[in-house]
Amino acid sequence: MLDEPRAGRLAAWGNALFAGLVSPDDAALRAVGADTVHRVAGLPDEPGVVGLTLAFGRLRALGVAGLRIALPAPGHPLGLSGPAEFNAAAMEAGEAVVCPGPGLGLVPEVMAAGPAGDVLTEVVWRCLPVRQAPPADVPSLGDAERELSEVLREATEALTRLDVAGAGPMALTRLEAYRARMERGRQLLAPGYPPRAVRVLELAQRVGALVEIADDTAGDERLAHGAAVSAAQIAERDRLLRQVERAARRARVASYNAYAEELERQRG
Repeated sequence: MLDEPRAGRLAAWGNALFAGLVSPDDAALRAVGADTVHRVAGLPDEPGVVGLTLAFGRLRALGVAGLRIALPAPGHPLGLSGPAEFNAAAMEAGEAVVCPGPGLGLVPEVMAAGPAGDVLTEVVWRCLPVRQAPPADVPSLGDAERELSEVLREATEALTRLDVAGAGPMALTRLEAYRARMERGRQLLAPGYPPRAVRVLELAQRVGALVEIADDTAGDERLAHGAAVSAAQIAERDRLLRQVERAARRARVASYNAYAEELERQRG
């Protein structure tokens, strides 16, 4: 979770475009982010592969007013509603964009080539049919914020009692590097999103980064603790971190989906 999901960028800036808050070219540019190019394949009545600007226009013509995202993980089909082909592709990619209305979904295929420091990254979003059904396990923004705060507090207290690895020198070094990146001004979400969605996403990103850093550095910290850390403590620590990571993913999806949720409330 140290990086913004491509599905999140695409949905956020697509929603800003649909709301009339940015131009098509600006939306496409911001959705691409640090990648080299993004294209879309398989759009209805659009043979071949097209650029994002044309794809956004085509989606709007098909009746898409707000985009959602899915961030599934093994055992947790977060944001998915079927059918099996779309779910399998999204699960393999770890993310997808859902287009309510015409019942379509976009799954990224990432291709990177070139030497270190000069890597060209091309993303092709494959358009697949999506079942018109409530997405799996997606909370409201308010519920996601409360859940993440509660889970984080409970896990912090439990991890403190366990006194196990995950907050040593290597973790702190990586956390400082992450904070420096955040302070360089990366814009979360896009124009048109409510302030609460930005606040929840900031918390979810930070919590997700902490979990990832703890996972990456836990092995070295366990060696430093030696026999003082039991297998039971390690298992409980991992269980707590997975619980926090799941809540953070749910909060991220709720944040990116906040625009589409509000749009549907207004229409209802």
